[in-house]
Amino acid sequence: MKPDLSWVLNDVLQVRGARHAILVSADGLLLERSTDIGRDDAESMAAAISSMQSLSRVLAPFVAAGRGRWDQTLIEYDGGWIFLIAAGSEAYLAASAAKDVDMEAMSFRMQQQVSALRKTMSTSPRQNVGTDA
Repeated sequence: MKPDLSWVLNDVLQVRGARHAILVSADGLLLERSTDIGRDDAESMAAAISSMQSLSRVLAPFVAAGRGRWDQTLIEYDGGWIFLIAAGSEAYLAASAAKDVDMEAMSFRMQQQVSALRKTMSTSPRQNVGTDA
């Protein structure tokens, strides 16, 4: 059973101006979406976000004289912003926001949620301990 991770995405949307959030695998599969975006739209965006993170990783050395590591991508459009950060092994958190979003608050909230997500995803499953007979 797939864990419900929508709480992570919906919490990102608590920042004023935040619009949508999706969790994407490196190969472009939609892992989770905030409740305010339809599945079809979220799946289309997941494929595009996967390409965006791949391109961002490839460009990292260009920024840091060959030693760069990608941390976050921020792209501005005439209607707002897209924020993209790594959310664990082969997963990425992307969010769209209005033009007037508090960029610092948005980035901070996303980092907080990624930290919570990593803890959730890395928690070991319970082991059944043998009972006395």
